Amino acid sequence: MPSTVLPTALTTSPTAAPSVPADAPAGAAALAVALAIRTDLWADRVEYREASRWTSLLDPADVAPALDPSLHAELHDAQVWLLSWLPGQGTPLHDHGASAGAFAVARGTLTERVVARGTGRPARQSTTDLGAGRVRFFGAHYVHQVVNTLHEAAVSVHVYAPRLTLMNTYRVDGGQLVRTGTERAGVDW
Repeated sequence: MPSTVLPTALTTSPTAAPSVPADAPAGAAALAVALAIRTDLWADRVEYREASRWTSLLDPADVAPALDPSLHAELHDAQVWLLSWLPGQGTPLHDHGASAGAFAVARGTLTERVVARGTGRPARQSTTDLGAGRVRFFGAHYVHQVVNTLHEAAVSVHVYAPRLTLMNTYRVDGGQLVRTGTERAGVDW
């Protein structure tokens, strides 16, 4: 569950991102960072909804010209989402199936709760506030919940590779992580 602050080289130059396979968590992180700092690519698209988080897929063809060519291969294999979060909005506890991924907080602060399965012992839980400029990257079957627990709107960029096909939802019951359902791309969202 690595988290980091955006590297100085990436915050000042979107062309400084290294080339890493997108299905590696670090490849998704490089894309999330490069896109989060390029607010000119998405700021005018962001909407806020009272009823639920707002989400939008970013078309790779729209963002590729703004990225360093070293990230084009990663972008080809990835799915990129832009999300907005009003105070109190969040996700259920979930994973991304077989997809690795990353998200970068572009505005505001998001709180991430991570639950690690326990083998013969209770699941371990941790919570971290991630402010603008922070990125979190993760492998497949990573279980977390993301919520805007503060009083200002937030925006984040999420990258998944391979593209999302399903997400499993969970709850913690008696100290154990229990799957409560599966949502399928194109059917449930």
